[in-house]
Amino acid sequence: MSSPMLNATTQAHVGQTITLHEGYFSRRNVTDWAFALVMLAATALVFMRYGASMDFYEQSILLGAVPALIWVGWFWRPLRLLMVGVGVLALLALWLYQVDGKADLARADTVFLLKYFLSSQSAILWMSVLFFMSTFFYWAGVFSSGNASGMELLGSRVAWAAVVLALVGTLVRWYEGHQMGPDIGHIPVSNLYEVFVLFCWLTALFYLYYEEVYATRALGAFVMLVVSAAVGFLIWYTVVREAHQIQPLIPALQSWWMKIHVPANFVGYGTFAIAAMVAFAYLIKLHAGPMHWVKLLPLWALGMVLCFEPMVFRQGKMESGASYWFVYFGISALVVGGILGARQRIAARLPSFEVLDDVMYKAIAIGFAFFTIATVLGALWAADAWGGYWSWDPKETWALIVWLNYAAWLHMRLMKGLRGVVSAWWALAGLVVTTFAFLGVNMFLSGLHSYGTL
Repeated sequence: MSSPMLNATTQAHVGQTITLHEGYFSRRNVTDWAFALVMLAATALVFMRYGASMDFYEQSILLGAVPALIWVGWFWRPLRLLMVGVGVLALLALWLYQVDGKADLARADTVFLLKYFLSSQSAILWMSVLFFMSTFFYWAGVFSSGNASGMELLGSRVAWAAVVLALVGTLVRWYEGHQMGPDIGHIPVSNLYEVFVLFCWLTALFYLYYEEVYATRALGAFVMLVVSAAVGFLIWYTVVREAHQIQPLIPALQSWWMKIHVPANFVGYGTFAIAAMVAFAYLIKLHAGPMHWVKLLPLWALGMVLCFEPMVFRQGKMESGASYWFVYFGISALVVGGILGARQRIAARLPSFEVLDDVMYKAIAIGFAFFTIATVLGALWAADAWGGYWSWDPKETWALIVWLNYAAWLHMRLMKGLRGVVSAWWALAGLVVTTFAFLGVNMFLSGLHSYGTL
C-alpha cells in the first residue's frame, strides 16, 4: 500500500512531465488569442485603407512585423495593453484630423485633443514632461523615509504613460508627414529629433522589462537620468533649432534600409545606456562607505567634465542657446555630486550585486546582438547607396569601435569570468564611446553621414 506522500510525489512528477511536453500554442490563453486576432484585424484594416500607398518593401515589413509583435505580446504581456492603447489613441488622432473624409492638418491648432494631447508635437512634449516626472518620482522613492515603494510604483506608471505618448507621437507624426505631401511622409527615424524620441522610449521600455523580471524599481532612478538627459537635449533641439518641423528626406535616406537599420541601432544604444547606468549604481553601492570617496574620484571628475563641457559646445557647433547648456550641464554636475554625496542612503535601496551584475550583462548582450545586426544592415545599405560595404567613414569607424568595445567586454565576461568593479567601469566608459559615436561624430567630424549634423 503506497503512502500519501509517495502518491503526492508521483502526481507532482506526472504534472511536471505534462507541463514539459505541453506545446507552445497550447499554453496560450483566451486573452493571448484575442490579442492575436486584434493584431490581425488591425493589419487587415491597414492593408485595406493604406495598402495602395505602400510599396513592396513596406508591405513586407508590415507582414513580418505582425507575427513578431504578436510573439512579443505573448512573451511580455504588458506590451499587449501598450500596443492596443497606442493604437486606439493614434486612430483617435487620425479621426480627429478628418473633415469630410479628408485630412486637415490645420485642425491641430483648433481641435482641443489634437492641440493639447494627440498631435505629434503635443504627444512628444507630454512624453518629455512625463519622463521628467518619472525621474523625480523614482528618486523621491529612493530618498523617501515613508512609502518608498509607492513613489517608485508611481514613477514606473508615469514612465509607461510616457512610452505610450512617445509611440502615439511617432505614429501621428508619420501620418502628418504623409498628409503634407507624397514626397514628405516617412517613418520618423530619419533625423536627430526623431531618433532621440526613439532612444527615449526604447530605453525606458527595456528598463521597464528588467524592472518586472528582477522585481526591483530602485534602478529606475538611475536609468531615467539618462532618459531625462536625452529629453533635455530634445527640448533644446526643438526650441532652438526647430527640429520638430517635418522635412522631406534627403536622397541618401530615401531607402527602405533605413526603416530597419536605425531601430536596430537604437536598441543597441538604449540597452548600452541602461548597462552604463546600472554600472553607475553598482559603483555607488560598492563604494558606499565613508572612506571610499577616493575610489569615486573618476566619477567626481566626470561631474567636472560636465560642468566644463559647455565651453566645448560654445567653440563647436552648438553656440545657439549657450545659456541653456550652462544650466543643463550645471544641473547634471549637481545631480552627479548629489548622488555621490548621498551614496550610503542610495546604496541601501539598491538590489544585490548579483542582480546589478546580471542586468548589466543582459543589457549589453541584447544591445550587442542588435548593434551587430544594425552594423550588417548598414553595410548592406552602404553597398546599395554608395556601391561599397565599407568606406571607413568616421561614423562607420566609430560604430566599429563601439562594436569592438562591447565584443571585448562580452568575451572577457564569458571566457574569463569578468565581474565586479572592472566590468562596471568598463560598461560606464562604454557609454562615453557610444555617445561620441552617436553625437560626437555628428558634431566634430564630417563624412558620408554628415546629413546628421547638429
